[in-house]
Amino acid sequence: MSHGYAEPKPRVGFFTDTSVCIGCKACEVACKEWNQVPGSVQGFSGKSYDNTLGLGADTWRHVAFIEQRVPVDADGGASLVEAAERGGLVEDSGVATYQEGDGIRWLMSSDVCKHCTEAACLEVCPTGALFRTEFDTVVVQQDVCNGCGYCVPACPFGVLDRREGDGRVWKCTLCYDRLKDDKEPACAQACPTNSIQFGELDELRGRAEARLRQLQEAGQDEARLYLADEDDGVGGAGAFFLLLDEPEVYGLPPDPVDTRRDLGTIWAGAATAAVALGAGLAAAAFGGRD
Repeated sequence: MSHGYAEPKPRVGFFTDTSVCIGCKACEVACKEWNQVPGSVQGFSGKSYDNTLGLGADTWRHVAFIEQRVPVDADGGASLVEAAERGGLVEDSGVATYQEGDGIRWLMSSDVCKHCTEAACLEVCPTGALFRTEFDTVVVQQDVCNGCGYCVPACPFGVLDRREGDGRVWKCTLCYDRLKDDKEPACAQACPTNSIQFGELDELRGRAEARLRQLQEAGQDEARLYLADEDDGVGGAGAFFLLLDEPEVYGLPPDPVDTRRDLGTIWAGAATAAVALGAGLAAAAFGGRD
């Protein structure tokens, strides 16, 4: 899509491979440092090692830590084959506190604004503060944002948020200033395991499909791509993920839909109801006169 640009660029975005995320939070730090995002540490929450808890106006990257209990032995629900494999892993490899060695596995994922193809936030913005760049990403112009907040409930992922004491909406820009200088976003550059991969979206999708096949062939039956399908409820996204479990496990909606998609049906239904109500009232009024 050109979006009116004389010289549009290829669409770019993020492919996040959660299978190699180590939870180091380098992406969070790099994002804050480059974009001068205020600190947002929530302190000890009791929710594993996650001290930022979610995306917000002061957290444009959020590394989720999900601790899962898995059965190690047959008494815990594992099959005999699974029990033997996991027991051997602990004994032979000494993996007693990481992944599935002692019945615990960590799922880690760096979440971010999805830069949706069908971006409800952009469509409901009354001031034009939200716009689509020549790279097909979605950015907020803080000098235009009036803090109305219409975009906040419009986002199906709960990404957008107004900054306390400021009132305006802030979110990931996919480092728009860096893109214009042919640099990759700060988070992707800082990621030590290449969990966050930046590039042209078509290329990233091909890379993701290959990685998914590799994991499934290795026995990761729950592995799946999330938001990589252009036929999903938001028309695909500029930031998509390879997950090792259901999206809900990562705090992501299982079937996100552009919140404007059903507005026509809703308004049509409301109009029909209004006409029926008017007809009923008229009938009651004239019938009463008889």
